[in-house]
Amino acid sequence: MRNVNGLELLLLGHRLIRLGEDALPPSHFRQLSRGARTVVVDVFSHPGSSIKEITERTGLPQSLVSATVAKLRDAGIMATEPDPADRRRTLVAPAPGVAERGQRLAGETTVDGVLACAMGMEADEVKEIVTQLDALSRRLAPLDP
Repeated sequence: MRNVNGLELLLLGHRLIRLGEDALPPSHFRQLSRGARTVVVDVFSHPGSSIKEITERTGLPQSLVSATVAKLRDAGIMATEPDPADRRRTLVAPAPGVAERGQRLAGETTVDGVLACAMGMEADEVKEIVTQLDALSRRLAPLDP
């Protein structure tokens, strides 16, 4: 078995992002702009972050992060509160229950068909790959903010 280098891993990650987007129901996360999706992923990975911290991690302009957080808050996806240590700062986290709602919605669709199409396989042939992706996902990025 050969070793995968950093560039290959990066390219695989981007390909998996695209496949994940293709597997989402059109009326949900997929309709968000790429910048908004970047903010969502960052906030789920770092709940309780300030706008400044999100801006620094994502490399997005502060004005875009602030506007995106406001829209996501109004949509019930994000929750904001003043930082108790510095009331001028806003802390951002996933809205209560949003992860569970997202998991229920995601559970309505499967990635099997998208992966099978991308790899030129039949849907039943990708079961082991889906099992391996599930194990990798649970080890690297548990969804429990």
